[in-house]
Amino acid sequence: MTTSIRSLIDRAPMSRFQMIAVAVCVGLNMLDGFDILVMAFSASAVTAEWALTGKQLGTLLSAGLVGMAAGALLLAPLADRVGRRAIVLAAVAITSAGMLGAGICSSYVELAALRVLTGFGIGGILASAAVIVSEYAPLRRRSTALSLYATGYSLGATIGGAISAVLIERYGWRSAFQFGGLASLAMLPAIYWCLPESFDFLIARRPPGALAKVNLLLRSMRLTLLEALPDNPAGASVRAVRPGPPPLTRTTWLIWVAFFFTMAAYYFVVGWTPRLLTAHGLTAQQGITGGVLLNLGGLIGSLVFAMLVARVDARWLTGVFLLLTASAMALFAASMSRLEIAMVAAVLLGLFSNGVMCGFYSVVPVLYPTPIRATGMGWAIGVGRLGAILAPWTAGLLVDRGVGAPQLYLSFLLCLLVATGAISAIRVPRE
Repeated sequence: MTTSIRSLIDRAPMSRFQMIAVAVCVGLNMLDGFDILVMAFSASAVTAEWALTGKQLGTLLSAGLVGMAAGALLLAPLADRVGRRAIVLAAVAITSAGMLGAGICSSYVELAALRVLTGFGIGGILASAAVIVSEYAPLRRRSTALSLYATGYSLGATIGGAISAVLIERYGWRSAFQFGGLASLAMLPAIYWCLPESFDFLIARRPPGALAKVNLLLRSMRLTLLEALPDNPAGASVRAVRPGPPPLTRTTWLIWVAFFFTMAAYYFVVGWTPRLLTAHGLTAQQGITGGVLLNLGGLIGSLVFAMLVARVDARWLTGVFLLLTASAMALFAASMSRLEIAMVAAVLLGLFSNGVMCGFYSVVPVLYPTPIRATGMGWAIGVGRLGAILAPWTAGLLVDRGVGAPQLYLSFLLCLLVATGAISAIRVPRE
C-alpha cells in the first residue's frame, strides 16, 4: 500500500467497516476449523461403515490437507492477479460443493476425492483472507487483528465440533458434512456484501475503475478521498509470482521450515486425537469430548495470544508458545489412560498449539511486499499443509504397525522443537 493511504489507515480509529471486514474473515477461517474437525469426529463412524485400515483412515484425514496445499499454492497467487475478493468468493463456492458432496457420497474413494475438493477451496480462502485482515487493520492493531482472525479456526472447530458430535450421534456422519456445506453457502452473501477488495491490490494492479473503488472504500472508512491514484512504486514487481525475492530468500526458507513442522505436529494432534483416545481404552464419546476440549483450549489460546501480542513481539511470543506446546504434548502422551489428567492436558495442548498458529498468521504477512503478499502467505500455508498431509498418513502407517499412542505424540513433539529453532531465526522488519 502506498505510504499516504497506509498512513491514513494507521492514524485513524478502526471503523465499523473495517471491523466487519475482519469479522467476515474470522468467519472464513471458521470453515477451516470445522472442516478439519468434522473428518476427525467422523473417523470412527466412517471406519466402522467401510471397515477402513489405519492407512486408509490416514489417507482420508490427509486428503483435505492435500487439497488445501494445492489451493494455497495455486489459488493464492491468482489473488495477486485478479483480486483477493474474487478468489475468496470462488473458493467458498468450491468448499460448499465439496462438503455437500461428502454428505451424499457412497464410497471411501468418493469421500477422499471430495475431501481434496473441499480442501482446495479452503486453501484458496486462507491466504487471501489473512492478507485482507493485514491490510485493513491499523499498524497498532494489526498483530491483534491477525491473531483474532486465527481464532476463527478454533471457534469453528469448537462450535462446529460440538454440533457435529450431536448430528453424528443422531443422524449419522453424513449429516455433519451436510451441515458444513450449508454453513459454507451461507457465507457467500456475507462475502459479497461485506468483504472489501484489498487497497493494495487496487493500487498495484489498477483494474478499470480503480480510483472510484478506492474512494468508495475510503468513504466507507470515513477517510479523506483521493483526487487521483497515488504512484505505484512497486509497479515493476506486480507480476512477480515467487514468494522469495533475493532479499527474502533466507526468511522464506525459515518460514517454510517453521510452517511445515508446526503443521505436521498440529494436524496429527487435531486429526488423530479422538481416534487414539478411543483406541487407548476410552469410549467413542470420551474420544470426541477430548477433541472438543482440545479445540476449546485452542479458542482460549487464540484469545490469550491476541491479547499478549499487542504488548510482546509476535515472533518471540510464537517461539515461547511452541515450547509450551511441546511440554503440553509430553504431558498428554504420559496421561492418556488417566481420563481427568488427559482432558486437562488436551485443553493445554489446544491452548498453546493454537496460539502458535495465531503467531504465524501475525508474523508472515508483514514480511512480504504488496505485489507478492498473498503469494508469500499462500506458499507458506501450502508448504505447511505438506507437513499436515504427511502427518496423518504417517501416523496411520505407524498405527497399523502397532506403535502406541504415547509414542506417536512424543515423536511429533520433535517437530515442534525444529519449528522453534526456525521461528527464532526469523527477523521481522520494523515499519
